Amino acid sequence: MKIESLRRLRGPNVYLSRPAVVARLRLGRLTGVETSDVTGFAERLLRALPGLAEHHCAAGAPGGFVSRLRGGTYFGHVTEHVCLELSQMIGRDVSFGRTVSAGEPGCYHLILECPVDESPGSDVPRDLLDAAVELVLAVEQGGTGTPDLAGLAARAEREAAGPSTRSIIAAARRRGIPVERYDDLSLLRLGWGTRRRMAWAAMTDRTSGVGIDIAGDKQVTRRLLDEAGVPMPAGGAARTAGEALRWLDRLGGPVVVKPRCGRQGEHVALHLRTTAEVERAFAEAGGDVIVERQLDGRDYRVLVVAGEVVAAAERIAAQVVGDGSSTVDALVGKVNADPRRGVGHSRVLTRITADPRTLERQGLTGDSVPAAGAVVRLAATANLSTGATSSDVTDQMHADVARLCLRVTALLGLDIAGIDLRLPGIAEPLPPAAAGDEVTAGVIEVNAVPGLRMHLAPVRGRSRDVGDAIVRAMFPAGSDGRIPTVAVTGTNGKTTVTRMAGHLLADDGLRVGLATTDDVRIDGRVVYRADATGPLSAQMVLGDPGVQAAVLETARGGLLRRGLGYDWSDVGVLTNITADHLGQDGLDTVEDLAHVKALVAERVRDGGTLVLNADDPWVRSLVDRPRVRADRKRIVWFSLDPGQPVLHEHLARGATAYLLDDGWVVQQTGARRTPLMRAAEIPGAYGGAAPHMVANALAAIAAARALGAGPEAVCRRLAEFDPVVDNAGRGTLLRLGDVSVFVDYAHNPAALAATVRTLHRLWGPDRCVAAVTLPGDRRDDLLAACAQVIADGVSRVVLYEDEDPRGRLPGEVSALVEREMRVRRPKLTAVPAPDGRDAIAEALGLAVPGDVVLVLYEKLAPVLGLLADLGAVPAGAAVPALPGRAPRSTVSPARSLMGNGRVPIPGYRG
Repeated sequence: MKIESLRRLRGPNVYLSRPAVVARLRLGRLTGVETSDVTGFAERLLRALPGLAEHHCAAGAPGGFVSRLRGGTYFGHVTEHVCLELSQMIGRDVSFGRTVSAGEPGCYHLILECPVDESPGSDVPRDLLDAAVELVLAVEQGGTGTPDLAGLAARAEREAAGPSTRSIIAAARRRGIPVERYDDLSLLRLGWGTRRRMAWAAMTDRTSGVGIDIAGDKQVTRRLLDEAGVPMPAGGAARTAGEALRWLDRLGGPVVVKPRCGRQGEHVALHLRTTAEVERAFAEAGGDVIVERQLDGRDYRVLVVAGEVVAAAERIAAQVVGDGSSTVDALVGKVNADPRRGVGHSRVLTRITADPRTLERQGLTGDSVPAAGAVVRLAATANLSTGATSSDVTDQMHADVARLCLRVTALLGLDIAGIDLRLPGIAEPLPPAAAGDEVTAGVIEVNAVPGLRMHLAPVRGRSRDVGDAIVRAMFPAGSDGRIPTVAVTGTNGKTTVTRMAGHLLADDGLRVGLATTDDVRIDGRVVYRADATGPLSAQMVLGDPGVQAAVLETARGGLLRRGLGYDWSDVGVLTNITADHLGQDGLDTVEDLAHVKALVAERVRDGGTLVLNADDPWVRSLVDRPRVRADRKRIVWFSLDPGQPVLHEHLARGATAYLLDDGWVVQQTGARRTPLMRAAEIPGAYGGAAPHMVANALAAIAAARALGAGPEAVCRRLAEFDPVVDNAGRGTLLRLGDVSVFVDYAHNPAALAATVRTLHRLWGPDRCVAAVTLPGDRRDDLLAACAQVIADGVSRVVLYEDEDPRGRLPGEVSALVEREMRVRRPKLTAVPAPDGRDAIAEALGLAVPGDVVLVLYEKLAPVLGLLADLGAVPAGAAVPALPGRAPRSTVSPARSLMGNGRVPIPGYRG
């Protein structure tokens, strides 16, 4: 039994709304074996992992899994539950798991929830699965041991977000603000597009770099604050041991020596009175230090965020209290057993390591046994990083202290700051010192990236939601950080609808980000050229600070293999659902495909708009799904058939639909009908000869209108949509001498049928030649159906293979397609070609004046480049008229075959 592969679903997916991993598990010799077939297996497994007794499984109550275990279940299911239990044991709070067949005997997919902010690159899920497999096999062979998870637990804790970062993430999510954590760092992206903000722990993208540098240099901070009259302990910088000793002579003891640019209390030495102590502290601090008088009083930290004091805490240095029988080391061990304490900053408290010198000053060692009630200091500083604790004193703070902290933060130019003070008490006023007076209380340090742990989980007093204060400062007035977002899915028309909707929204200078099958575009410019329909491309668009609205083509492959690239959209569009990609990724039926596509509909936010094709039965069926409910989303239908029954009830409720009616594109709300434009004028619809393009336009109009685009602007922008430039490769019509060339990406039976019907309406059935390639990763029956459509639709065909055979043998797809075409039409002229270049040349050779050559492609740029080299130009108004009809001007004049001058396509020559 072994894990063969693992993929991570980074966002909402078809299994659950949170990240997950999908592991492929092969059972090997345990194929078909049930747990009841192995004597004592259930009892041994429960001894090894007692927590399994609490697992619900399908029963919905504790003990459900145990019942299945004893009654007999397969070992894939057991591995799923063991992995979940191991996850809990190392602190990964996850509970969802599912085991489904991978389509062959003894092979299963294990779907397991991941923590929301776990790094996508983490190896922890794979290591947990391997540990689960190892444990199950060991128990099956008679073992009962529990695996050693200490190393894995430590790694998971290191990679997890720390308390400060978690508090910001939690506050943002409560506000509905999208949050992305970068790998295992404390770097966060909050919000989308132009509303995007960045935070790194308690530092934001508005934190002054100058302020950070000032706060990072304690001498510069001292001078700036001292010159502003801020009370600070006397002292200064020392670059040599002699200078440090002169400060000791001038100030007298006790003094503090600390690195000039140190952090987290590292190498800070307190209570220094002698030359030897100062010399040693100077050397250990690195030779560039601050020496200052040590003030009496208590240690406080005040947190300022965006001009507001949001929290204050008293910090108490790490200490233990003797019981008269335990050693110091034993007492420290008891304190460190507190589950709130961890290594570094991973938990709200840090484990204590007793400082030998601090013990030495008290006449103690780790082996000493303090008297009952005796307080033993364990660290010189009150930093949480050395094991200190905190008490919340926010409500006790005197207004003078608060005003001082606000002034200090402003003097350094910081938006967030932690002010360290040494005071007799924070509830007392702090009078300004007169010139020459000795400062006995004041500011001892300013932190530009303050830790938040002491305020989030004080040992005493009220917890302060300082993460929320930071988020409120970053997103004032209740902003959720989102930009208008449209997600488009379906089988055919996705790319066209995405491009068209983006074009309609880009009015009056609105900067739109697009992700499509061909590329990612920001404000009309290509920034990334690839199949960009998955979550990484969506994040590329949503993470761009120049984007004001996003339109995201969302394909089946990305949904299944990586999940969604966003949490919620404002508008979801489903164009149609028909047979394609069956036999891949566990999808065997159109119903399976509909289940996947439905995710886009389910992740439209409450109050958002769902645009659905009323002419497609599978799309119509989605409204019956529990998470696609009309009471939570505004459903807008579009249809080429105004007589669709689903529309009658919809419109009777006063709802909105977009229809093709009597040759017009119409917006209808209830009984009110608003004609928008003639269907014959829609660019790319070829005077109505391509009704599927009319349907695409209806969907795009509905999406743009849902986001507030006005009807006049939509009609004007749609009329400006240039199919050759703005929708290259989707029904692109060119002229090469007396022959027309129609370039399209149709690659499934439904798309091919729509394309062929368009050609027949424009040229007739006997004037069509085709250069055909089909993707090899389609099932044989789908390729056969495509071949039959081609055989019925063209009179001459040239067959060639994709460069990428996608798992097929060379020539296999062409041979299958030719065989099926000849079964359908024995006398069809069909010839092979070695590649696309030769296929296009051969097809043009078979054409006579007045014919149209349909070119189906694998990659668009080489095809358009070749046609440009041959002299092809945009067809303009030269679309043929069928007998008895007047010639029609149906294609807007293209600016050039190369593009719009802003987005040149590689391979073109102008």
